[in-house]
Amino acid sequence: MTDPPADQPLSYEQARDELVQLVQRLETGGAPLDESLALWERGEQLAAICQAWLDDAKARVEAARTPPDRD
Repeated sequence: MTDPPADQPLSYEQARDELVQLVQRLETGGAPLDESLALWERGEQLAAICQAWLDDAKARVEAARTPPDRD
């Protein structure tokens, strides 16, 4: 997977895919403690990115389902 430019945020799919790979690395074990902690911290960042995308999508769906005010 190629990383996007630093000024461009990850898409949901990019963050999810990287998170899946990271979890697989952590589950296999064998990484030194410092590396495992760094992987965990990156996983937390990726999970937050995914959650932000999902929260935004939910808000957009709810906004689309809400009938407009008729004053």
